Amino acid sequence: MDVRAQLASVFHLDKCLGCHTCSVVCKNVWTDRPGAEYMWWNNVETRPGTGYPGGWEDQDRWNGGWRVEGQPDEAAPERAGGPGGREPSEARRVAPRSGSHPDASPLRLRSGTRGGALAQIFHNPALPTLDDYYEPWTYRYKDLFDAPESAVQPTARPVSLVTGQPMVPKRGPNWDDDLSGTKEYAANDPNLAALTPEERGQLFGVERLAFFHLPRTCNHCTNAACVASCPSGAIYKRGEDGLVLSSPEKCRGWRMCVSACPYKKVFYNWKEGRSEKCIGCYPRIESGEAPACFAACPGRIRFQGVVLYDADRIAEAARRPAEELVAAQRELLLDPADPEVEAAARRSGIAPGVLDAARRSPTFLFVKRWELALPLHPEWRTLPNVFYVPPLLPLFAERTNGTTRTAEGLFTTGERGRIPLAYLGRMFGGEAGVAAALRKLVALRLWRRAETVGDVDPLEVDLAFQASRFDRAGAAELHRLTTFAALEQRVVLPPALRGEAFDPSAISAVGALP
Repeated sequence: MDVRAQLASVFHLDKCLGCHTCSVVCKNVWTDRPGAEYMWWNNVETRPGTGYPGGWEDQDRWNGGWRVEGQPDEAAPERAGGPGGREPSEARRVAPRSGSHPDASPLRLRSGTRGGALAQIFHNPALPTLDDYYEPWTYRYKDLFDAPESAVQPTARPVSLVTGQPMVPKRGPNWDDDLSGTKEYAANDPNLAALTPEERGQLFGVERLAFFHLPRTCNHCTNAACVASCPSGAIYKRGEDGLVLSSPEKCRGWRMCVSACPYKKVFYNWKEGRSEKCIGCYPRIESGEAPACFAACPGRIRFQGVVLYDADRIAEAARRPAEELVAAQRELLLDPADPEVEAAARRSGIAPGVLDAARRSPTFLFVKRWELALPLHPEWRTLPNVFYVPPLLPLFAERTNGTTRTAEGLFTTGERGRIPLAYLGRMFGGEAGVAAALRKLVALRLWRRAETVGDVDPLEVDLAFQASRFDRAGAAELHRLTTFAALEQRVVLPPALRGEAFDPSAISAVGALP
């Protein structure tokens, strides 16, 4: 057992306000400089929508992430439960294969091998262009003050930050913000392919219009495709906390990392001629401060902590069938309270302070213990370390006796949500996992409603806990953590330990893969 430590995050989508404060503070701290004008290391997308860059989820076009020869890139469509959120049938439920022999099929980058990538240095067809992002611009505010006297109101014309010439903005990082009902943006969302024609038609009906916000940043993946694709070895995985960083001295600007990253969170600095990406605010972390986007979030949707994983099983987990990847990643995580894991961690050089931080990690609770947070597009096999609590979307309801209830009760698990469950399942690894997470959120809400308002039958609460396989102790801890917890409890950082030596061979977890 080769135990590694990883800083991992959880974003609670039910709490996201869509205010973009995280994006603005990240922009001001890290990318407010020439060559990085179009970069948004952190951005918030409206879903359904095309995102930033436009259509980044379409890997048939971008060839990002990994694939296993002989296996489909995505899980077969699976409808989780029926009305009321019942469990899927036993035949469809995926059983974990703990300790199974890894699949012999090779794991390959969809973008090609490093040698093959060298042949595309001067022309990479899978590389996003500025049009896929947007041409950054500012406004010529000086015209407002220097314009001669006229009967016409002067205007500040938009000017390109790249060419310096006047332009007409046609796209921006949040260009489709809150436009989930538009055919120009929402209808081009690749995840809508999971819906039936009837569901697609209903989704864009005026009475069903709904959206949710999806904050995105670098996932600092365990099996990072950007690390594996870089011919110069400029991108590496930091040994002490698993952050994926880029060395500006080694980068040659070949941009293979941009193509290989399926989340399109590596950017090319056109002025300096090198790639850049989110660095996890490691200067702040090393001084004991939360990352800027975490500290600034008004909705307190962000949680971060240390998780431990077994590096010897990375290849096995990444090769599992698409429908098993969420379970495989959870199996990869280790319980820091287990004496055997603790002993193995000490043998692997994990410091006592890091172990203590792992025991207090909110990420471990969300992902492993409660099985509430899910990875974004696990089928790309990068084993991302940003997890999402799926949102309880608006439901169709009817008002009876002064109380708004759905057909199945006060809350449901999402089957009657205005955005079909199949859409969320396409994003977060299958409908069954999303429905199971939503059942826990429903149980929590019913319990708190019964405690505070008193209009919920206790039997209904008991049935909700039984259906969700959740208990009141876990629900109480989840309620405390998502409602009352201070920043220090939501973001539990390990000690920096930058003065201590560590094995350089442990820097990259991708080295475990062929």
